[in-house]
Amino acid sequence: MNREQELAHFQALKTLLLQEKEADYRNFLELVRENPLPKRVEEGYTWFPLNVLNTGFSLGEKAFIVVERTSRINEPHQLRAGQPVSLFTLAPDAEQPEKQGVINYVERNRMKIILNAKDVPDWIQAGQIGVDMLFDDRSYFEMEKALDKVMQAKGDRLAELRRLFTAGDEQLQPLQWPETGANTSSLNPSQQNAVSTILHHRDVAVVHGPPGTGKTTTLVAAIKALSQTEQTVLVTAPSNTAADLLTERLAAKGLNVVRIGNVSRVDEAVIQHTAEALLAAHPEAKNIKKVKIAAAEYRRQAARFKRNFQAEDRRERAHLKQQARELDDWARTLEDRVMDEILSSAQAITCTLVGAAHPLLDKRHFRTCVIDEAAQALEPACWIPIAKSSRVVLAGDPFQLPPTVKNLDAARKGLSTTLIERCLDLLPGHVHLLTVQYRMHQAIMAFSNQYFYGGVLEAHHSAAHRTLYLNDPDAVETSVSFIDTAGCGFEEKLQESNGMLHRNPSRFNPEEAQLLITHLKGLLHRMGFPERWDTEIPPPGPDIGILSPYREQVNQLEAMVREDELLAPLLQNGNIAINTIDGFQGQERDVVYISLVRSNNKHEIGFLQDYRRMNVAMTRARMALVVIGDSATIGENKFYQQFMDYCAEHGAYRTAWEYVG
Repeated sequence: MNREQELAHFQALKTLLLQEKEADYRNFLELVRENPLPKRVEEGYTWFPLNVLNTGFSLGEKAFIVVERTSRINEPHQLRAGQPVSLFTLAPDAEQPEKQGVINYVERNRMKIILNAKDVPDWIQAGQIGVDMLFDDRSYFEMEKALDKVMQAKGDRLAELRRLFTAGDEQLQPLQWPETGANTSSLNPSQQNAVSTILHHRDVAVVHGPPGTGKTTTLVAAIKALSQTEQTVLVTAPSNTAADLLTERLAAKGLNVVRIGNVSRVDEAVIQHTAEALLAAHPEAKNIKKVKIAAAEYRRQAARFKRNFQAEDRRERAHLKQQARELDDWARTLEDRVMDEILSSAQAITCTLVGAAHPLLDKRHFRTCVIDEAAQALEPACWIPIAKSSRVVLAGDPFQLPPTVKNLDAARKGLSTTLIERCLDLLPGHVHLLTVQYRMHQAIMAFSNQYFYGGVLEAHHSAAHRTLYLNDPDAVETSVSFIDTAGCGFEEKLQESNGMLHRNPSRFNPEEAQLLITHLKGLLHRMGFPERWDTEIPPPGPDIGILSPYREQVNQLEAMVREDELLAPLLQNGNIAINTIDGFQGQERDVVYISLVRSNNKHEIGFLQDYRRMNVAMTRARMALVVIGDSATIGENKFYQQFMDYCAEHGAYRTAWEYVG
């Protein structure tokens, strides 16, 4: 393959990325910016009104603000860590009543925002404060920039990696690394082989980790081994949540890890490893803060001079501004020196794929970059950390959730095809499959194993016979069940708002949701749980996950659980989790219910046709999996018919009529 052919792939990617950006922006305008404030608040794109809890200065001369919403407490919303937002006020007479920034973290009803400004606005205590979602074009900008860099590369390591990922393994060379002394005795043989693959290949290593096979455990062991021979390993993932998990796991193994970018969890296990927290804990931090406060005070004094002031006043204002600039420069110099020390001493730096473009990493190059959850990442995003590295480790499972692509044409033409998927075709000899799973009862694992993984997986003895015991000492719950609603008249419905169809309606099935609640309560009773709790805090029970592909069905189920006196306390104390399948990836529960929703005469199943989504859902359960759906609607689909046949042969196949009173 010549250079022109290589570049054609990346030029096509860039064209598709632009197509996706345009579709994403149109969708944003339709859902957010074109709606009035009450509608934005109702749909979770805006928080209003807010209380201000705290303000201060963060890394890089930026001011921060911590706010708390005072309405729609604990209700679902769309704002997440890393999301660009606009902090605004509706207070009259406020000058520049809007400041933009980025969400640092969201914790229930609180949010920390890093402002794109040196100072907190004067109107912050005036009341009527809100936060609006903004369109996130930074990720597109960084992906486009990375693709340009890849296409412009000539005669360097990046050009070699570009050729490798387009031409295949004709150039791959094994590299004999120095003995690391890595202790992998706690890993199973397939995990040990994966670590060895990572350590001994010069160019690329791919770890294919099906659900429950300990992919993260394997990666952490490999990164710890790499840290013995490399100064710093760059560790990335598509989402903040995944980057936070890697940070926590690496730190638990004793590595000096620095988390760059926005965190999605606020627990101490992650926060203490952020660049901001490490800077704040440094002995020089107090001096830096004093200098920043002094600079802010000079700017505040300069701002007092408004109109109709004399020459002496102008000189005084110019002097104050000059003082502020000099102090800012001093603070920046001190901060840069401390951050260089912190990053240079790190054994691992963790961030999202887009976070790898952070200014702190501008001049840093890494021997190895690790990309976890690579099957959920757009290929252009993967090239952001790859462009800073000499070799690549990709880890993930192409048979789980793919990256989200809103433009169907761009997805069809290849934007949804991930780098790790292409590696399965281009570099088959360098893909290592983890084969022992530690999560599921073997009956839960078996269908997914045969359909997606060629039957090569085996359940570890610690998980193979995990069973949910009932109140009768000799009785156990069937591990896999399908409850068929065919013929019950449980028709799917489209989401409405004020009597009108929602602009982008989700689907729901209230009768199916009620059936799920009835079955769950029956299961709890058979496990010995009472009709109602005698205390405010229920006794420990199984962890239960309730999933659906459709957001509106999740909303229906959550409302039903909150109104039920047996289930509501379990939801409140965390024994029950209710979410979409996409939102639940990476989690697991003892018992998992899946409500499929679709029930119609046309046999339409929508995005249930993405079997990878169902693979994720079905492999979240440790001991019992219960799937509820309409065989008359889904039965013409080969995948679902095979699953129902599997339940009939290896689990339980029941009709909803058994539970309808």
